[in-house]
Amino acid sequence: MQKRRVGMIGAGWVSAYHLPAWQKRSAQAEIVAIADPSTSAAQARAEAFDIPAIYADAASMLAHENLDIVDICAPREAHADLVRLAAQAGVAIICQKPLATDFAAASALVAGVANTTLMVHENWRFRAWYRRLRDWLDAGVAGDIRQVSLEFLSSGMIAGPDGQRPALVRQPFFRTQQRLLVMEVLIHHLDTLRFLLGEMDVIAARLERSNADITAEDIAAITLRRRSDGLLIHVTGNLAVHGAPPAPRDHLRMFGTSGTIELDGTQLTALGEHPHTEQFDADAVYQGSYDAAIAHFLDCLNAKKPFETAPADNMETLRLVEAIYALAQFDPAQEPR
Repeated sequence: MQKRRVGMIGAGWVSAYHLPAWQKRSAQAEIVAIADPSTSAAQARAEAFDIPAIYADAASMLAHENLDIVDICAPREAHADLVRLAAQAGVAIICQKPLATDFAAASALVAGVANTTLMVHENWRFRAWYRRLRDWLDAGVAGDIRQVSLEFLSSGMIAGPDGQRPALVRQPFFRTQQRLLVMEVLIHHLDTLRFLLGEMDVIAARLERSNADITAEDIAAITLRRRSDGLLIHVTGNLAVHGAPPAPRDHLRMFGTSGTIELDGTQLTALGEHPHTEQFDADAVYQGSYDAAIAHFLDCLNAKKPFETAPADNMETLRLVEAIYALAQFDPAQEPR
């Protein structure tokens, strides 16, 4: 099989996780070019990953390179335009979540590129502990699930002695996002819950902002209801929790008729009729989710099979995100500064 030629759009922080994933599939695909308005960022990635060509913009890269695939790692505000641009070039596309800044824009995009080979890079559900948890659910380890709660807690928005908020040091763009915790972070959890439990609807949501250094929300309380049986799922996200670590971790509990499944950070445990515990390496799982998502993309291309996170599937996650903002009636302009 001839190697597929890949062009990467975006040389920001997330590209540092995409590029090793592509390298692991070097027998099937190779990164031949990278485009970013920041020449220094593109140059740094090119030198670190032996990428032969650098471009200041995606249009120039698509015009001058004979590409099979484009990997879009740019900020979400640019996703829709870049997907359209790549679609016009006739290449296969993998695009970081979300496809657009809101549900309406994503719907218009999906309708306009309906005949394009497109996968959304939604990698959270590809984390090893969630794939194992899904195996346990399919095997009936917990029986029928009766209650679910998910917590995503961090102290990253609490200023330290130096006055810096760790979450804003790591990801400075958080300061100006008009939609922050739900659209940027909890979107992953909503998608993963759909992967584990099936389709659901939002029945309640409240969003808040903890500090004046950010524009949008960093606190969320959400209740979802599974369509098939009314199962309630409670999601709590808070980036300003005293006593929590700066780096957040997932704490998911599922209470079933024959057991409890709990993911607490890196440990996955089943209690009840089928007790079992597995410990995972956090760093390996983090990079591994990028590896698995890109491997899935390539494997589906090779086998001509549908993507797990195809646009139609991802639109269901975006529908939940939009419903949360609508129910919460969170308006950054009206929040106290």
